[in-house]
Amino acid sequence: MDYLMLMGVSAVDALVIISNPMRLAFLFGGVVIGLILGVIPGLGGLVGMALLLPFTFDMDKFAAFAFLLGMGSVTTTSDTIPAVLFGVPGTTGSAATVLDGHPLARQGQAGRAFGAAYTASMIGGVFGALLLAVSIPILRPVMLYLGSPELLSFSVFGLSMVAVLSGSSPMRGIAAACLGLLIAMIGSDPQTGTLRWTLDSLYLWDGLPLVPVTIGLFALPELADMAIVRTSIASDSEAAKMDTRSGQWQGVRDTFENWWLVIRVAWLGAALGAIPGLGAAIVDWVAYGHAARTEKGAEETFGKGDIRGVLASEGSNNAKEGGALVPTIAFGVPGSASMAILLGAFLIHGLIPGPDMLTKNLDVTYSMVWSVAIANLLGAGLCFMFSDQFAKLALLRYSIIMPLILCVVFVGAFQGSRQWGDIYTLLTFGTVGWIMKRLGWPRPPVILGVVLGDIVERYMFISVERYGTEWIFPTSLANARWVVLAMFALSIYGLLRPLIKEFRMVGGAGGMLKALQPSKPQFDVQTLFYVAFIGLFGYMMYEASTWNHDARIIPNIVGYFGLGILILSLVNYTFKSLELGAGADPDDPAVKVKRSLHLDLAVRGADMPKKLIAIRAIGYLVWLLAYLLSSALIGMIPSLFLFVIAYMKIEGNESWKLTLACAFGITIFSIVLFDKLLSLPWPQVEFVDLYIVWDENVQQPIGNWIDSLFAGPGG
Repeated sequence: MDYLMLMGVSAVDALVIISNPMRLAFLFGGVVIGLILGVIPGLGGLVGMALLLPFTFDMDKFAAFAFLLGMGSVTTTSDTIPAVLFGVPGTTGSAATVLDGHPLARQGQAGRAFGAAYTASMIGGVFGALLLAVSIPILRPVMLYLGSPELLSFSVFGLSMVAVLSGSSPMRGIAAACLGLLIAMIGSDPQTGTLRWTLDSLYLWDGLPLVPVTIGLFALPELADMAIVRTSIASDSEAAKMDTRSGQWQGVRDTFENWWLVIRVAWLGAALGAIPGLGAAIVDWVAYGHAARTEKGAEETFGKGDIRGVLASEGSNNAKEGGALVPTIAFGVPGSASMAILLGAFLIHGLIPGPDMLTKNLDVTYSMVWSVAIANLLGAGLCFMFSDQFAKLALLRYSIIMPLILCVVFVGAFQGSRQWGDIYTLLTFGTVGWIMKRLGWPRPPVILGVVLGDIVERYMFISVERYGTEWIFPTSLANARWVVLAMFALSIYGLLRPLIKEFRMVGGAGGMLKALQPSKPQFDVQTLFYVAFIGLFGYMMYEASTWNHDARIIPNIVGYFGLGILILSLVNYTFKSLELGAGADPDDPAVKVKRSLHLDLAVRGADMPKKLIAIRAIGYLVWLLAYLLSSALIGMIPSLFLFVIAYMKIEGNESWKLTLACAFGITIFSIVLFDKLLSLPWPQVEFVDLYIVWDENVQQPIGNWIDSLFAGPGG
């Protein structure tokens, strides 16, 4: 009882401390910076935390944490803006928001999506702060109980969501998740040091960065569809009914009408955030999968503009910040990458995470709680004020919005590891993502696999080395790890549930055999993609056969399992007679299965002539390669300026006044924000050895010299 009173008094004292005008000003400044970073793809809380940490040296500890947490708490609030309007996730935490938020924008309901997202984010963020306030003393014994087997089981449970996120193609989804897991294992094996699938490239030694992979899979395909269809994000008929003000209030009402869903995903986000290593990239996918599995009618509407999909993603990703602070404060174990940087602030200000934060420094702990809560309220309020202006971007012509977004996407992707390989990765996964979208392959499982691959392998290795097989095959009830067994049981059920459902809907084994017609196999582009996919897995398994035994155990398990699933899926596709088409019976159970739960963005312009689609897609790729080549020759900033002018004049025949205004605007914005304020590096020119000779001893590559003219000394 005395401790509870102490907590109450400390909470009140912390509120008084944080109410100091100067500290509130720092908190507000952090919120504004966080909102800006969230809007720009590729930046987000991790970059912001690293950039702002040096500025906290001369602040008092309360102002420092208010500044940093104010920034980190709201990046997943404003990242909704590019996710909804452009289908471009501002951070990895909003990738799932794209699936329903962007279709709503296309339908002229961007305001409704914003209203729901901001309200759910605010509730989730405050809920996460509340959880932090009450849970640290309670969760301490629970956190100490969790070992590597339990953490592994949580990761495997997250992977089981691929079945839900695969919609009506569970086998394709599982194969895509296996590809994501293998992609996560590229690089130097942490246990043995073996180089895996690095293709003799130094860039791949540390693995593929998540940022260019995510932006490539989700952003470039949506921009490609916009270039192919050649319309604004919302069509003319949809624009006519766009009312962002009333739409925002409709979104707010939607949030409170689905309050139980928002509370559930907030719990889920906070709980997953408290588990070290899982991070923000998985939280929204798990919450989205939970909603798709539990909400009534979700199978017919999710992925097509269902507001509940937006609520599920946004209600969870802000809650994770409060959850991630629990292990950071209580044990000094960072709950996420940004929390690892926050530990630096503890050291700067002489604080030691652990018991002292729950006793002597309880006022500091509760000032963090208040900072997170107030930041979420401020962030949501600011977004509500300005989202009306943002929503109008959906009405701009594609020839205006396309080059501007592409420039920001390229700069954002480059922040993955700040090497040229980030740009190549962006283009590679952009191409793969567009093909997957066109052929009906689910993309979310790939990201889930990439995020969880390294975590699964690490915890598997530690569990086996420390506990042998006792943790999974206990010799007695006393030695059983019930959390592990329960989570694995739930994971198996989650993976098999869609397959069992389809099995029942088509009438069991007899119905599945009836649907196969070996005499009428079909061979098309989809078949070629299957063959290419199988060939890739075969090559990766061949390469893995030469590695150290310990380095290839998990890759072999994942690879051969994925190979088997791909072959089964290919046979099913090639010989199955019941496909959606002109002759399909809409009441046939197999057709109903095919039509259920489309968890990806709808293809725009699917009814256009295939030849025209191919021509415009190739044209879009040529523009991307031209921008890449120009950046390599003369630098990214001058290329940005020239690319905007060329695209707007050639593709849209826009007026010179508008074209030059956009070109100068985006160039000045990039120089001021990325170069002067954030001091982010720019890719150095490659491919050329042209030099300016200033005197006999000083030479400078001409491309770097041109780049420096635009960017100045920091470029």
